[in-house]
Amino acid sequence: MSHQPLRIIDANLNRSSEGLRVLEDIARFLLNDVELRQRLRTLRHDLSQETKSLSVRLLSQRDSEHDVGHPPYSTERELAMETTSLQGLLDLVKANAKRVEESLRVVEELAKLPEISSMLNSASFEQTRFALYTLEQDLISRISRRDKIERMAGLYVILDRQFLVGRNEMDVAGQIIEGGARIIQLRDKQSKKRELLLVAQKLRDLCSRADVLFIINDYLDLAMAVDADGLHVGQEDLPLPVIRRELPIDRIVGCSVTTLSQATEAQAEGTDYIAVGSIFPTATKDGVTVVGVNMLKELKRTVSTPLVAIGGINQNNIGEVVSAGAYAVAVISAVLGEKDIKGAVQKLIAKMDLATEECQDR
Repeated sequence: MSHQPLRIIDANLNRSSEGLRVLEDIARFLLNDVELRQRLRTLRHDLSQETKSLSVRLLSQRDSEHDVGHPPYSTERELAMETTSLQGLLDLVKANAKRVEESLRVVEELAKLPEISSMLNSASFEQTRFALYTLEQDLISRISRRDKIERMAGLYVILDRQFLVGRNEMDVAGQIIEGGARIIQLRDKQSKKRELLLVAQKLRDLCSRADVLFIINDYLDLAMAVDADGLHVGQEDLPLPVIRRELPIDRIVGCSVTTLSQATEAQAEGTDYIAVGSIFPTATKDGVTVVGVNMLKELKRTVSTPLVAIGGINQNNIGEVVSAGAYAVAVISAVLGEKDIKGAVQKLIAKMDLATEECQDR
C-alpha cells in the first residue's frame, strides 16, 4: 500500500486533535462549562480510540521535516488574537472548528479507499464531524451570550407600563438610565401587541444608545421583532427549550422560579439567569409566593447560573439580598413609585455597592 494516504491521514488527525483541544480548553478555562468541556473531551478521546490500531503505522510515515505544506490556520495568527474580546473569541472558535471539520472530512473520504477501509470506518468520522457541527453552535451560543450575562450585574429595573399610570415610558426610562441602572425590562400584560411594538422599538433604541440591556417580558415574538437583548419568562410561559430553538443564539433568556427544583430544571434547560422571588411581600403582583432570603442563599449554593432577586425589594432591604448572593436585583415600585426616578435608582445602587464592599471585607 502507498504510504501517501497514511501521511495525509496522520496530518489531518493531528489537526483534528489539536483543534479539538483548543475548543476544549475554551470551554474549560474561559466558559467554565463542565458539560461542553466533557462533550469535546469525549469527542477527542473517541477519535483517538478510533485510530489507535493505526497509530504506529501513521507515525512511521510521518515526515514533518520535508512537508512543504502549511497548516490551514496560522498558529501565530491564532495566538495573536485578542481572545478576551468577544469577536476574538468567536473567531478563535470558528477557526478551530473549521480546522477540525475539514480534517475529519479528509480522513472520512480517504477511509473509503479499498486499502484503508479495512482499518478505518468512514462513517465514524462522519458522525464525529456532524457532532462537532452541533458543538460549534453550542460554543458560539455560549460565548455570544457571555458578554450579555456578565452585564446582567447591578440594578435591574422592570418598566411595568401599568405601574406608570400614564407617565411617558421614554422619559421614565431615560431617568432610570441616567441613574445608573444597566438593565431595563419592558412588561405589559394588558396592551395590544401593535401598540406595545412601537413602545418596545423606542425603548430598544434608547437602551442600545446607552449600552443598557433591554429585556422583553413574556413575548417571544415581540423580543424577536425589536431585536431585544433578551426575553424573560415565568413558569407558565413558553418552555425554555422552545424559546432557545426560536430565539437568536446570542440573545439571553431569564426564567422566574420559586422553588429549588424549578431552578435546577431551568438551569438544565439553558436559562442564562434565574429570577428568584418574591423575596419579600409585594403589592406589585397579585398572588405571589414569598420565598424569603434563605431561598436565595440556598439557590446560591445549588446552582451556578446567575441569580436575580425580585419582589418587595427596596432601599431598606436591598443590601440584605446582595449579601445573600444576588447577581442582580430587580425592582419595580422602589423606582417607579418614587417621584425622583433618577435619585431612587442612584440610592438603590449606592446601597448595593455598600453591601458588596462589606461582603468583600468579611
